[in-house]
Amino acid sequence: MIHIHPETGLIQVDEPGGTRELHLGTPEGFHLLSQLWLRSGWDNKYVYGFSWLGRPIIQLPDDMIRIQEVIYSIQPDVIIETGVAHGGSLVFYASLCQAIGKGRVVGVDIEIRPHNRAAIEAHRLHDAISLIEGSSIDPLTVLKVRESIRTGDQVLILLDSCHTKAHVLAELEAYGPLVTPGSYIVAMDGIMGEVVGAPRTQPDWTWNNPKAAAAEFAVGHPEFELIEPPFPFNEGAIRERVTYWPGAFLRRKP
Repeated sequence: MIHIHPETGLIQVDEPGGTRELHLGTPEGFHLLSQLWLRSGWDNKYVYGFSWLGRPIIQLPDDMIRIQEVIYSIQPDVIIETGVAHGGSLVFYASLCQAIGKGRVVGVDIEIRPHNRAAIEAHRLHDAISLIEGSSIDPLTVLKVRESIRTGDQVLILLDSCHTKAHVLAELEAYGPLVTPGSYIVAMDGIMGEVVGAPRTQPDWTWNNPKAAAAEFAVGHPEFELIEPPFPFNEGAIRERVTYWPGAFLRRKP
């Protein structure tokens, strides 16, 4: 049981060995409240309430600000994302490419629904977006992605399609070699492992999730390191992000 006392700023956590007290004004208190907020947000489908330049994005805003920081730091020539859905994240990345004056986006999905394809292709940023339809781990699809990369391109890859451990591992094996040194491949939505028991979850998510896939991939691939991108600016006390993508960032060593 958790008791929150806004008037004193205290949080009391009842545990088997007794009651632990935290303060709202500490990083530990913030972390506890953030975990509760993430769980409540999952239950209420909070991330299903945002769009970017007219397209639904279905992402936690904190994560989009974080990936914006990474994109600005990396300055990629091509951003590859598996998983298209409504296309909002593709439009988001394309808008960043336009803002920094370089880059293009490639979206991959096993099925791009006609109304979503039409909306993406009609968008003002469509010239910066290419779509590839097919399973992200099908060799033919991987070949098409490879062919979209030009010699000398700086490549950033984001994995947001099927989130089973086996599928994400297969994506990491297929697309990891395309990542340029100093850039990342990101196994998104590891939050699955932290919300088991909530609506729309499965019991095996405790191990069957992208975070577990990224951790296993890192062990077998010493050319990558599992590391959070640095804060480019932080005058606060918080050192851990509020995220749906825990343990997601695999950086290819320079």
